[in-house]
Amino acid sequence: MKAVNSIRIGNKEVLPLIEGGKGISVSTGESAGHWSAAGGIGTISIVNADSYDKDGLVIPQIYHAKTRRERHEELIKYAIQGGISQIKIAREIAGLNVPLHVNIMWEMAASELIVSEVLEQSKGLINGITCGAGMPYRLSKIATKHNLYYYPIISSGRAFNALWRRSYRKTPEWLGGVVYEDPWRAGGHNGLSNSENPLEPQNPFPRVVELRRIMSQYGLDHVPIIMAGSVWWLSEWEDWIDNPDLGLIAFQFGTRPLLTKESKIPQAWKDRLRTLKKGDVYLNRFSPTGFYSSAVKNSFLKELTERSNRQITFSKEAVEKMNVPFEYGVRKRLVYVTQESYENIKKWESEGFTQPMLTPDQTYIFVTPEKAKEIQQDQNNCMGCLSMCQFSNWSQEGPNYSISDKPDPRSFCIQKTLQTIVHARGPNAADIVDHNLMFSGTSGWRFGTDPFYDNGFTPTVKQLVNRILTGY
Repeated sequence: MKAVNSIRIGNKEVLPLIEGGKGISVSTGESAGHWSAAGGIGTISIVNADSYDKDGLVIPQIYHAKTRRERHEELIKYAIQGGISQIKIAREIAGLNVPLHVNIMWEMAASELIVSEVLEQSKGLINGITCGAGMPYRLSKIATKHNLYYYPIISSGRAFNALWRRSYRKTPEWLGGVVYEDPWRAGGHNGLSNSENPLEPQNPFPRVVELRRIMSQYGLDHVPIIMAGSVWWLSEWEDWIDNPDLGLIAFQFGTRPLLTKESKIPQAWKDRLRTLKKGDVYLNRFSPTGFYSSAVKNSFLKELTERSNRQITFSKEAVEKMNVPFEYGVRKRLVYVTQESYENIKKWESEGFTQPMLTPDQTYIFVTPEKAKEIQQDQNNCMGCLSMCQFSNWSQEGPNYSISDKPDPRSFCIQKTLQTIVHARGPNAADIVDHNLMFSGTSGWRFGTDPFYDNGFTPTVKQLVNRILTGY
């Protein structure tokens, strides 16, 4: 195994080991502070982070307003308060002389407003901003206003080229690094393009070589590329280290920091990680963002899959094969379906899935009355956590604050499920974890096979970083 030497990232000499930012109270100030203190760069997610009362207890993010627009304002206040709280915690742990980064999701609600206000109230405490999930053209402007380095998350050289030509070329001196997040392997929301097959992963090496080629033509050979997605043992990436085709390279770890003593995810989540098998984490497209995302196959995703499978097309008039009448609802609304769809409907109804729900694609899915009520309630409770949400039809842009399509009952309230899983405690925690969205990189199954975690061992962040430096 080659030696892992420090490199310059931003204006600091650090180990080329970056903690990946994970939102909704997962990448906390405690985890990030300890990662930076260990010699790498810790990353605090300010996507609806936790804040605390005077007794040190988490302040529940409860919404009291009656309208979505008013609840949206409440969410912004929670996000700003939580981001500042976590930054202060990280600095108390790491000290003032090591770098700390914050992470935002560009498509989160009011991302620009939130990060700007958090940085304004945390002057001198943060060194860089990482941002992905979208095309963050304005990231460089936000960062340079606060004299911070910026780290765009992209999934192809083409995406970086577009960002550079439109915006980043104006402030090259503040570009601290480029995160290549592999769209087939990384956890959370991924940047697969419409031309890429989610079932056919591509080798990341030639994609990163192409990214370096594009960066080089703009005089960015001194800017490191940060590889993210399924990085587990550095010994498996040895040919990337000191490779002249790649230039300066660092590695981002998103999944492995979940299972540390400083990680704030519930014990039931940590226990579940140890049980994963290869193939238990997969790409899906249920997210209300419209992005693909990588998550654990649990009861939550199973229900979403089955919900979409109970789906039919219909016609309001009898046409060709859609000539079988189907009446539904109290008012006995009439549509026409194929004979096969009619037989499926009767089967689903016999199993209790008696409630049809209209989708934006002009199809119907069939759910139980209880699930229909839950979906409608979640849509009504929308607090506008995304810039645009397919599930609730929310848009943060006026005057209507809604997108043109109908709400999509095949999706879910992402804020609700992520808040629920990360705060799962008590005797029912395992069941809560199983029935909520559990993001993970595709290498999450390795917790159960890596000897480092034998006999239920849970490392500190420092122990994990030291282990990674050995190559394993």
